[in-house]
Amino acid sequence: MEKAKAQQTVYVNSFVNGILDPEKAMLGPVRDGGFIVANTTPGCWGPMITPALRGGHEVTQPVYVEGANVGDAIAIRIKSIQVTSMVTASGNERTMEGRFLGDPFVAAKCPGCGTLYPETKIEGIGPEAIRCVNCGAETTPFTFTHGYTIGFNETKELGVTLPQKAAEKIAQDGRYYMNTPEQSQQNPIVTFAPHDLVGVVARVRPFLGQLGTTPSHAIPDSHNAGDFGAFLVGAPHEYALTQEQLDQHKTDGHMDINRVRENAILICPVKVPGGGVYLGDMHAMQGDGEIAGHTTDVSGIVTLQVHVIPGLSIDGPVLLPVEEDLPYLAKPFTAEEKAKALHYAKTWELDKLEESLPLSVIGTGANLNVATENGLQRAADLLEMTVPEVLNRATITGAIQIGRHPGVVTVTFLAPVERLEKIGLLELAKEQYSRYIE
Repeated sequence: MEKAKAQQTVYVNSFVNGILDPEKAMLGPVRDGGFIVANTTPGCWGPMITPALRGGHEVTQPVYVEGANVGDAIAIRIKSIQVTSMVTASGNERTMEGRFLGDPFVAAKCPGCGTLYPETKIEGIGPEAIRCVNCGAETTPFTFTHGYTIGFNETKELGVTLPQKAAEKIAQDGRYYMNTPEQSQQNPIVTFAPHDLVGVVARVRPFLGQLGTTPSHAIPDSHNAGDFGAFLVGAPHEYALTQEQLDQHKTDGHMDINRVRENAILICPVKVPGGGVYLGDMHAMQGDGEIAGHTTDVSGIVTLQVHVIPGLSIDGPVLLPVEEDLPYLAKPFTAEEKAKALHYAKTWELDKLEESLPLSVIGTGANLNVATENGLQRAADLLEMTVPEVLNRATITGAIQIGRHPGVVTVTFLAPVERLEKIGLLELAKEQYSRYIE
């Protein structure tokens, strides 16, 4: 792959079948410092009702980054995110017993003929519309307990949940209203025409639920994280892993952290040659925790810029959020604040104060406690601190925030600039928070 001539810009409109497999071909290579422009397809619900997809999502085919070697990291600047769907649907899930083998996200099974990963067709609208091509049986492994159809205004600033008549009209031509990319395989979730929530207004602020690098073992895309990945441990299907294998190979690309949005910088581990940058699962909006289990999956256009950071060996992602998204205590200090602090410090014969900038380390695990412990340990390892020191710093200069319930968090705090310089992140941090740099 690396012998091919690296491109300044790689355009992506192809997708995996739900499995992130390091043995599969990558696109590119893209030049170190180059761009990836992707037309992404909706994440959760469409793939969840498409049994032929094996991972619960449908992310983009990974891109090889020139010069990215195992043990390096890749910094991804999110240059732009634009929603293209006119409408989507979402809601809280209910699994349909007898229609999957152990895990409805990974191993859907036709209840009629018993085929695993069956091809399907759409007949009519509603949850009964997803039918097995082989035998005609209803095959969707998921339906809604409470769902809604939401449309977006022309400027994609606001969404409004729609009534039954509108939802049923949209259901008749779902791919059109969701602007599903041509190579996407998923059944559009608006086919179900849910309408339990009507007339609710929501602000649009899109982000990527999936952004990261390819794991070093074949893993279902939605399970490339410590919480969802826990369902692979001892699973009865072909993608089962041990806990040790999951911890070793995953890259935590499925975060559902709403701060992974336009103008943020995400630093990702390289666990396979070229990194294999992939993305997807764009959401139009989401509160911390994604507490309903799902939010507004949409199609969209994304532009990323990638840079290799040689020798930065990390186990999972590190985020430099946009300033607006930082916890109050983790915001960089202004020149005025620094002057006041130094003036006071000198009354105690302290002549120099620590210089610091924000850093957000992602932690994942089977539950929020495990995820928090993981994030704290990763932060300690990254900055060569003890966990107790990270605990104190995150308490007085930061916060623990929930990315996704049940098991994704961010450990955010002000990190010493000399530690950031040592690991090669200082220039990125200065770039991200430049207005605070004197």
